[in-house]
Amino acid sequence: MSLFEVFILGVVQGLAEFLPISSSAHLIIFRDVFGIGSSMASNLELSFDIALHLGTLLAIIVFFFHDFWNMFTKGITKGVKDKEGRIFWYIVVATIPAAIVGVLFEDVIEDAVRNNIYLIAFSLALMGIIIYLVDKKSKQTKKVGNMSFKDAILIGCSQIFALIPGFSRSGTTIACARSLELKREDAAKFSFYLSAPVVLGAVVLQILKKETIQAVLANLSMFIVGVGTSFIIGLLCIEFLLKYIRKHDFKVFMYYRVILALIVILWTILF
Repeated sequence: MSLFEVFILGVVQGLAEFLPISSSAHLIIFRDVFGIGSSMASNLELSFDIALHLGTLLAIIVFFFHDFWNMFTKGITKGVKDKEGRIFWYIVVATIPAAIVGVLFEDVIEDAVRNNIYLIAFSLALMGIIIYLVDKKSKQTKKVGNMSFKDAILIGCSQIFALIPGFSRSGTTIACARSLELKREDAAKFSFYLSAPVVLGAVVLQILKKETIQAVLANLSMFIVGVGTSFIIGLLCIEFLLKYIRKHDFKVFMYYRVILALIVILWTILF
């Protein structure tokens, strides 16, 4: 695979991880449907995808470093009595459902769904419509600090659907948060906060595998370009989305997801 293709996939990951359009679906579509990176050896695909997620994880940590530091220190020292400390524990409890299901069933879901392009396309369209309708019908009355632990657990449970490529982790968590009447910007922020421990867990589990280390060392330039690109694009995308949703709804993302789903289905049938 050329470094230009690596760059393209890094851009795709950086954009799709934070916009509610599903990064996993986009990586599969660009590789398996459009042929970008299709020459990559099959044993490298998962390791490379995890590396791209590492880039967007670093983007989250850098962009929200001050928030994370305050939440962690106050969560440990002051607990739920402090507003920022309470958000830290919201993140902890919201991470548990997806972590359990991910560890137990991720391989099963991966094998059953990853190569089912029609299901991925359907998931893209369905979740696009859901997030738009939920956002349109929900009030904006809560900030992250005004959530309850019940809200956090429900949002955490919604991440389980993101194990199916096409649903989108950010899309499902933002939709659930909006249904609980969080403001758009706060829904997006909490979604970003939640992605850090989930992606970190996936990265650590993959790095612990011997074959991953071997793959990285044998293809070092490819991994460096992929991680660096997804990191830079991810930073820009976080800032863009937070500014965009202050004045706009999610209609454009619904249109994009439905149109992409139709393109993928037609492309698969015709080619």
